[in-house]
Amino acid sequence: MEEIKRLISDNKSEEAIRLLNEYLQKQPKSDEAWFLLGKVYYKLGNVRLALNSYLQAIEINPESPAREAYNMAIKVLDFYNKDMYNH
Repeated sequence: MEEIKRLISDNKSEEAIRLLNEYLQKQPKSDEAWFLLGKVYYKLGNVRLALNSYLQAIEINPESPAREAYNMAIKVLDFYNKDMYNH
């Protein structure tokens, strides 16, 4: 996990995603890995995959930091996409 966190902070997102996917194949119940995957996807602008990853982490561990990340992402979406609700 430390190497993956370093890759994320060094903006080596593709490598981080590859390692996280490999890790999750072996440890699918790792809420930390799901949270980090969501974090990388969010950094890349793929909000849908980020939210899905956060939800996976929350399902495994309701106390995961993914809950706060998910709520913040939803608030950002609500703020920027208000017009979607007015059509």
